Order: sequence, then C-alpha cells, then structure tokens
Amino acid sequence: MTTSEKPFDLAHRLAPGAEDAPAIAAPDRTVLSHGGLRRLIQETVSRLNTLGIGRGDRVAIVLPNGPEMATAFIAVAAAASTAPLNPAYRDDELDFYLSDIGVKAILVGKDEQGPSVEVAERLGIAVLRLAVPEGAPAGIFTIEGGPVRPPVASGLAEDSDTALLLHTSGTTSRPKLVPLSHANLAASAAHIGATLGLGSADRCLNIMPLFHIHGLIAAVLSSLAAGASVFCTPGFNALRFFQWLSEAKPTWYTAVPTMHQAILPRAARNPEQLAEAKLRFIRSSSASLPAQVMAELEATFGCPVIEAYGMTEAAHQMASNRLPPGLRKPGSVGASAGPEVAVMAPDGRLLEPGEIGDIVIRGPNVTAGHEKNP
Repeated sequence: MTTSEKPFDLAHRLAPGAEDAPAIAAPDRTVLSHGGLRRLIQETVSRLNTLGIGRGDRVAIVLPNGPEMATAFIAVAAAASTAPLNPAYRDDELDFYLSDIGVKAILVGKDEQGPSVEVAERLGIAVLRLAVPEGAPAGIFTIEGGPVRPPVASGLAEDSDTALLLHTSGTTSRPKLVPLSHANLAASAAHIGATLGLGSADRCLNIMPLFHIHGLIAAVLSSLAAGASVFCTPGFNALRFFQWLSEAKPTWYTAVPTMHQAILPRAARNPEQLAEAKLRFIRSSSASLPAQVMAELEATFGCPVIEAYGMTEAAHQMASNRLPPGLRKPGSVGASAGPEVAVMAPDGRLLEPGEIGDIVIRGPNVTAGHEKNP
C-alpha cells in the first residue's frame, strides 16, 4: 500500500514519524518532533474551527520564510484550504491574488502592519495573527483573532478537499489558479520520497521560498511524509549557506540553478564546513541546470546531483534523474517519476521518441484542472 492509498488521517500522513523523531528544525531553535507537529495540527484545526474557519474555506498565508511558515501551511491545510503568498507582493498584486482566490481570512505575523493587512481590511477579509511563544520549539505557534463566522464544515480535511491554491507564473497569459487536493499533495510527496529514497535519518536543508510549490512539496512535505526532518532557514542567503550546512547537518538540499551557482563560489571560503558536510545528494529543479554547474557541484560536495522537472499543476514533480546506480544524464530532466508522462499530437495520438508534440501527464498528483479556466 502506497502513502497515497493509506486510510486518510491528515495529522499522521503529514507527520508519520515516531513521537520523538525530529520533524522541524531552524537556526538557533530547539527541534519540533513529529509528535509535537501532530499535536500542533490538531490544535490548529480546533482553533480555526472555533474562529469559524473550516473545510471549504480559504486562508491566505503571508509570512516570512522559516519554520512557522512551514508548519502554518501544514496545520492550516488540515482545517481549510491554504494559499501561501509572497510577503514581498505590492498592494496591487495582493489585491489581485486575494480577490482571485476568494479568501475568507489572511494569516500574518503578530505585529504585521504592512500592505497585506491593509489590502485584506479594504477587501473585508478577516485578519488572523500568528504568534510564536517565547522559547517554543521551531514551528510552534498560536493563532490570534476574533470569530469570523461558522465554518462550512469542521474537523480534519478529507482526501478530496483542496489543500493548496497556487497561481501559475503567468508567463504566457493571465496567471491561472491551480487547486491541489490533499490526495494530490500526498501522492507527490510519496513520489519524491521514493525517487530520492528518503527515510527517517534524512534531513533537508530548505533554502527555497515556501510560497512556491518547489519548497513546499519537495523540501517540506516529502521530508515529513517520509518520517524525516527539514531545517527551515529564513530564506536563501549564499553568505550563510555553509553556516547552516554546519548547524543543520543535512543529508540533502534542493534548490534552483541560480542558487547552486551562488553557493559554489563560497565553497572555497568555507573549507571546514565543506569537509564536515555529509550530503547524500543535491537536488535541482524549477529551471534547467547547466551541465558544467552540475559537474562543479558534484566535485565540490562529493555527492550526486539529481535534476528533476516539475510544475504546479503536478504538485511539483513530474520527472527526475535517478540516484546512483540509476541513470543520470546532464541536461536532461530524467524519466517520469510518479505520474505518467507522454508526448501527444494535436489529434490525440501518442507520439514516438524523437517526435515533437505536447507534453501530457496524468496521475494521482495532477490537479483536476485550473479554477475559473479549466
């Protein structure tokens, strides 16, 4: 039985590790265990239901990168549908995304008074505030705010409920809204975990933004679903990367090519941290990784680089190169890694290798369709 086929229990699906097994870590913070994360999920569901937010409701999350962003996404998704947004968005961008998604509430930091709050109040959206208790383990939070109105449905979300709402980049047209169910996310996390051979001894160093599908699913959910842990940084910083590498002691990290390229020149300046690093592999996705950069990463860190291909509509991973002794090919995204992937002609015929057509996919991780633009 695969992860995506297990009887549905969100708290245990997202944090299946042993009670005291590490789940969420962060710089200069004590570690949150899988047991602690399960309790946080249950407490957050209860709190949101009390405030009038439940299944079918949509909650935008506008928080800086870090452990609370990771756990807020997981815990809020257990009660409602989440929409993580870039905290650097301007007023007009926030107005578009909040309106297009149709959020019932927005979750911001306890002391936040910026554009996200101003726009939400102007649109009549309830503002909830996330507070971090002093001395609490990484990722622990409470939610402050007044009642909104009775939820449509209370309790833990179900497999078919929408867990995550993200917009496409809009490079070819107006950004499209992609709803992803809990089943989609669970399947994708399982696919990534299987591709990378993730287990309870693994730890991911996350430097990816957590308002993006890459960081949310590849770094956070795939780790937690495998009973592993993730070290949540406040965001990418090439100057601090090797410090985090030393503190976190990760077995892997995932990033976009520009991040890898920014990290490489710093390696020679951090020989001690580099010598101590015990990376099992490095993952790259979200853009094409130059073959020369792949070679330099492997020579510098002494581990394989696994390039993968993903998209929002597939809850991230579609294809991936394989860990040794499997095939890795520089300049290639590898073979399908979870969903079925094919090339199709305009008339619906599946094409043979070497023929040109449209890439099509299907599988348990694939969205049912764009919202408002199927």
